[in-house]
Amino acid sequence: MNTKKKVENKASNEQQELKMNETEVKNDEVKTEEEKIKDENTKLQEEIKKLQDDNKGLVEKVQLAQAELINYRKRKDEEVTNTLKFANQDLIMEILPIVDNFERAIKLDDNDLTDELSKFLAGFKMMYATLTDVLKKFGVEEINRVGEKFDPTCEQALMTDCAEELEDEAVIEVLLKGYRYKGRVIRPASVKINQK
Repeated sequence: MNTKKKVENKASNEQQELKMNETEVKNDEVKTEEEKIKDENTKLQEEIKKLQDDNKGLVEKVQLAQAELINYRKRKDEEVTNTLKFANQDLIMEILPIVDNFERAIKLDDNDLTDELSKFLAGFKMMYATLTDVLKKFGVEEINRVGEKFDPTCEQALMTDCAEELEDEAVIEVLLKGYRYKGRVIRPASVKINQK
């Protein structure tokens, strides 16, 4: 009986060893599967990160394109507004020399003229008044800063003189009138300024 028990024990031990080997193989297989899953998970995580970065970049590009479109529209609207606002500027620039000629004619001394010429001059004064009223109606303003400090943004100094009663760089005389059209200087005034 001893032999039988030995054989049975040996068989039992071998079965246990087989089971242990099978368990070890299964554990190794499970570990290998876990490693594969971890590797795959890592790759998927990297791919997700890359896709998120790509998505973020594309969203930024779309936002940039939208901002550029908004800025373009604003610039276009501003250009159209300015074009409409200053549409008459060229016409006004053509009329200003006529106004200058009227002013020169009106400066003639009424006392030295004959009655006929005085009546003619009175007609000029009426036309000049009408023309200046029309220009004012459309937003044209005279630049007349006699006695004030010289401003290079709306005046150009052509001559200098020395007057002790005025401060330095004060406008003494307007030689040619300047004009603003809706706040924009379209012709700077030509002036004589004081220099001490």
